[in-house]
Amino acid sequence: MTSATKARPVYPVNQYLEGIYTPVDDECMVGFESMTVIGELPQDLNGIYVRNGPNVRHTPNGNYHRYDGDAMLHAIQFEGGRATYRRRWVRTSCLEEEIAAGKALWGGMLDPRRQDRPDMPLKDTSNTDVVLHAGKVVTMWYMSGDPYLVDPVTLETLGQADFNGKRTTKISAHAKTDESTDDFVFFDYSRDFPYMHQGVVDKHGDLTAFTPVELPGPRMPHDMWISHRHTILHDLPLIWDEEAYRKGRVKLRFEDQWPTRFGVMPRYGAASAIRWYEFEPCYILHTINAWEDGDWLHLTGCRIHPFEDAQGNPDLQSITTIMGRHKLRARLYRWSINLATGATKEGFVDKKWNGEFPTWKNAAMGDPMRYAYCANIENEPTLNFAGLIKFDLENGASEYFSEGPGYTYSEAPFAPADNATSEDQGYVVCFVRNADQVQSEVHIIDAQNFSDGPVCKLILPCRVPEGFHATWARGDLLQA
Repeated sequence: MTSATKARPVYPVNQYLEGIYTPVDDECMVGFESMTVIGELPQDLNGIYVRNGPNVRHTPNGNYHRYDGDAMLHAIQFEGGRATYRRRWVRTSCLEEEIAAGKALWGGMLDPRRQDRPDMPLKDTSNTDVVLHAGKVVTMWYMSGDPYLVDPVTLETLGQADFNGKRTTKISAHAKTDESTDDFVFFDYSRDFPYMHQGVVDKHGDLTAFTPVELPGPRMPHDMWISHRHTILHDLPLIWDEEAYRKGRVKLRFEDQWPTRFGVMPRYGAASAIRWYEFEPCYILHTINAWEDGDWLHLTGCRIHPFEDAQGNPDLQSITTIMGRHKLRARLYRWSINLATGATKEGFVDKKWNGEFPTWKNAAMGDPMRYAYCANIENEPTLNFAGLIKFDLENGASEYFSEGPGYTYSEAPFAPADNATSEDQGYVVCFVRNADQVQSEVHIIDAQNFSDGPVCKLILPCRVPEGFHATWARGDLLQA
């Protein structure tokens, strides 16, 4: 194991800087010979699992929130029946500035904004999502920030993605790569009119479409959908409390009389081509898939599931509590739009599981996808992933796997087997924290025998803390 170490920061007492969240203090690489292998590593698993997440480098200023922390990528590369683990910080401009100063220069999202930096009042950490595009990893921030390009093998930060000099806005997390075209489709949101934009970047890094999307006011979308023909954007009734915002505080408000609206636009379309469709008021953190079936456009995702009042009715105001306190409740859901008539329909796919942080076969996005893989969310003592769920999106059936209460999981991407002939022929790959043995592991589950658990475990000689989103980079796409 090789590493580059630094002086250990002193962390304040905070539940998100302890236990499974405790930051690591170094960058390192671990070779296959330093791992303990239980089972047999599949020979037809070739590619890289990359996970993003917060990992503070300096002692935090002020309050520390779960969403704060500098981006660190953790990756496990599989090739020829062997594996290599790496981790490195994403060298954002903010982190570089703090490294030069030798200390934290920004507070967190619960702290007052920097008055001396109107260009960067809140630190852009790029710690939320990670997507493969044109052979490079792109890291992104949920508040809309600068995207960064990273070498998927070495995890070296290559600089900001500027779309060959044409990027004029920030971009939010949860951009999508259409593997059939290698289009990178993104959106941004802000507090400035028109409040949203949608864009498309081709495999050469050129901005081929950039469309202003006018909303009634500032919004807080987190994700979007793409089908092969359309981009579907969110106008949701969870918004900033404007009075609190003017006072420099973070507070949410849910307008339960407002509908949920989806803006459907051709991928390369003009603003005039956007059509808006209304559904029951809700909030959506993460989407799964969108696909066309004749005149119908179908959308699947994880819909925030409100608490019920004394009469058993949904208490929509509880959505602010669920999101504000990070006590996540969600259910698998489907929305459908008839693009010819404007008719809509919606309903649950599954009401049993608190499932979120979905993944799927990336190449199936935009097609009638059958399978998705979610984390089973538990909220005590803090939000954690207690196990993994395989959903059948056609009939709502599900399979579950967990090693038990001493284990917590990461977002688990699906990795197709080499030369796979069916959608679920492949593996679900995941970082796992084993509290009983006080060790970090990598679990590899045969997706077609999901409930049987891992066919292989890799025991790492170093710790991997809790994180956010992950992606699977297919070996052949890396070679391309």
